[in-house]
Amino acid sequence: MKTRWSRIPLMFAAAAISLAISVYAFFQHPLFGQHPGGNRLSLVEQSTNYRNGIFHNQTDSPLHTSDSSELSILMDSLVSERGQPRPEGVIPSTKTDLKALDVNEDMVIWLGHSSYFVQLDGKRILLDPVFSENAAPIPMANRAFAGTSIYTAEDMPDIDFLLITHDHYDHLDYPSITALQPKVDQVVTGLGVGTHFEAWGYPTDRISELDWYDAVSLEGLSIYATPARHFSGRTFDRNRSLWVGFALTTDSSRIFFSGDSGYAQHFTEVGNRYGPFNWVALDAGQYDPRWANVHMNPEEAAQAAEDLRAAALTPGHVGRFSLAPHDWNDPFIRITAASKGRSYELWTPTIGSPIHLDGRDQKYAPWWETTN
Repeated sequence: MKTRWSRIPLMFAAAAISLAISVYAFFQHPLFGQHPGGNRLSLVEQSTNYRNGIFHNQTDSPLHTSDSSELSILMDSLVSERGQPRPEGVIPSTKTDLKALDVNEDMVIWLGHSSYFVQLDGKRILLDPVFSENAAPIPMANRAFAGTSIYTAEDMPDIDFLLITHDHYDHLDYPSITALQPKVDQVVTGLGVGTHFEAWGYPTDRISELDWYDAVSLEGLSIYATPARHFSGRTFDRNRSLWVGFALTTDSSRIFFSGDSGYAQHFTEVGNRYGPFNWVALDAGQYDPRWANVHMNPEEAAQAAEDLRAAALTPGHVGRFSLAPHDWNDPFIRITAASKGRSYELWTPTIGSPIHLDGRDQKYAPWWETTN
């Protein structure tokens, strides 16, 4: 009997070691990417936004705005009443053939959540493409809504610029990025994010990393990385790479993507530098008072559109994944109400429907009202 009981500590120790090995092996998967090193780390360290080993927001931005711990927020999200974070029915969509489009026609096509296909000044641009059904490193942890996964990497034409706002899984999707590699000419992203692309097989000379207000240009198109109020990281080690928005300008069009961002003064600064904008896509979903610093609610997005001097606004970070405890259609309902009487038009296309940038009149039906 004594011998049997003496084995129990050994069994627990063996189980703990086995678990530790499994966890270690899991985090060796290439989807987690890598932290900057070598020349890329040297570029990171030269940034005035990088201090004490991490990047910082322009405005003081604690990740949580309550006394709740990250674990308590997670547990509360798992067990508390959350309304209807996922639609019961199928999200409507219109699958435009992207390869058949006239590249000289300026337009934007929302691909769901924060993914966009853009044609501007004869260039094809892809922003934060997530074609996977799951926007998380753990299978089935964050499933896409039914009807929203209508595009794949195979549906994309050759891409002049692949833009990545930051390295969270619902913006930088490993399977999508690796599948797109043969089609992508240049990657443009924030400082430090290029290390992920190098780890995933992209040639160094095809990757441009930008600090806030840096730019790359090709012929008549300029792409500016702009400040955002957010954070980064694909594991528990945060803020080793930079999070950005993007302003894209040509002689005839000016458009803006906020990326994930809380509301702050930078929208006015971006509007003054690069605006007024023909159209903007702003973070207007996945909000909660507990993380109010790093995501906008719809009313804040409405104000940001006016700060940017936008002629038209489309809500982003919506319509495909549920990351916050509000109803899935709450962002659309609230942004519609918040946009009444504003200086801009509200454009709410279905996934796959074109937004034309030639000044034509465009109206979009409130499709979320017919989806349960």
